[in-house]
Amino acid sequence: MKNAELVFIPAPIIGHFVSAVEVAKLLLERDERLSITFLVMKSSLSTKIARSYNDSVIAACGRIRFIHLPEVELDPNLPSRFFISLIEAQKPHVKEEVSKLVIESESSPDSPRIAGFVLDMFSTSIIDVANEFGVPSYIFFTSAAAFLGTTFYIQALHDEQKVDPTEFKNSDVELAMPCLASPFPAKVLPSSVLGKDFLPLFLRLFRRLREAKGIMVNTFYELESHAINSFSDGNYPPVYPVGPLLNLNGHEHDVVSDIRKDIHRDIMQWLDHQPSSSVVYLCFGSMGSFGVEQVKEIACGLEQSGHRFLWSLRQPPPNGKMEAPSDYVNPAEVLPEGFLDRTSEIGKIIGWAPQVDILAHPSIGGFVSHCGWNSTLESIWFDVPIATWPMHAEQQFNAFLMIVEFGLAIEIQMNYRKEFNMDACEIVSAEEIEKGIRCLMEIDIKKKEKLKEISEKSRKALMKDGSSYTWLDRVVQDMIDNMP
Repeated sequence: MKNAELVFIPAPIIGHFVSAVEVAKLLLERDERLSITFLVMKSSLSTKIARSYNDSVIAACGRIRFIHLPEVELDPNLPSRFFISLIEAQKPHVKEEVSKLVIESESSPDSPRIAGFVLDMFSTSIIDVANEFGVPSYIFFTSAAAFLGTTFYIQALHDEQKVDPTEFKNSDVELAMPCLASPFPAKVLPSSVLGKDFLPLFLRLFRRLREAKGIMVNTFYELESHAINSFSDGNYPPVYPVGPLLNLNGHEHDVVSDIRKDIHRDIMQWLDHQPSSSVVYLCFGSMGSFGVEQVKEIACGLEQSGHRFLWSLRQPPPNGKMEAPSDYVNPAEVLPEGFLDRTSEIGKIIGWAPQVDILAHPSIGGFVSHCGWNSTLESIWFDVPIATWPMHAEQQFNAFLMIVEFGLAIEIQMNYRKEFNMDACEIVSAEEIEKGIRCLMEIDIKKKEKLKEISEKSRKALMKDGSSYTWLDRVVQDMIDNMP
């Protein structure tokens, strides 16, 4: 067979981008006939999709390249949140770059032929461009398989049963969804589905998922067998669980600076001096931050718990700015008076966190997390129990999965919401935080054993003849069979 090229178009969000690169690397390892071109969009929230990361991947893989698309001017009246309008605006540039790849392919008998587009869950509008070139589209879904099933369910509920999902906001309705074994509280759906402004945008995305030739999901069968089996009735495109796809050398690909190297070394040295499984790690993702009042409640809860802690404390962006949080110059200004002195023996406040290395460290005994899907998979991989504190996107849904569906997590909150750059509607008290941390660090033995078992299965899934390894073989074969 002639060599084949895949065109990856990830969303301009660092967590989506990195896991897309990880699946690309696995595909290249699996079949030497494949090569991959990434078309990379820039946004204020991808900021440092570091070129050093791209360079290291190119050096390791050889058959991969990154083409950076030009920046686009967006109409300020467009709802640019969630990157949908940015992706829409990039369609002409995508078409231009793919035209060049086609010319390149036709110019030499040895050049690879385009086998298809691999699109992010947010990039489904680019199926239009793939159709113009007569090539199939595949989706790389960066959330749970159960959440994929939920998107199909909500779209069918709206389009076929004429139910308005925004009516579920703050309701006590429970939904029986095929992708979940447990009844699902509808108020835990993402704000994008519960809000009238964004529902039409997301329904358009959900509908187009059905047009894909196949959907790769960053999960593994042993974790989500119920959800994955729910796709087998022939009403959906083929769904392939190919994860967990983790960047286990995260800090090496970060924006490498001497300052960050020093921070990394300092954190690791501090952890080296703590007893095994004694430290609770608090981190709320690349977009997570809190106002001063909530920061003080977290600090009081930590202090009252008496547990050792490593806390990634980030400064919110200025009001009205769609930016990632930054590190505090002086964290003491937002913490209770004397907190740093009183906890100096047992706690450490940091800004940026080399999360993979932290979770891998034997002194970490628990993780207070925003439940982003990448962080959730990392906690499972490293066998670190989670206390849930979701903030935005589908994180409330992920918290439900971990607490109720999988029975692997402790709840601090399940339906806390703090949308990007907006004040939360509630303050979680120090008492509630203290209780959650104590439950997390003294987690019952059955939950601990269950997490250890699923952690071992997550690693086996990627090994030769493991479930995800086998599913990835099927992906490659289907891509080759579907080539135009």
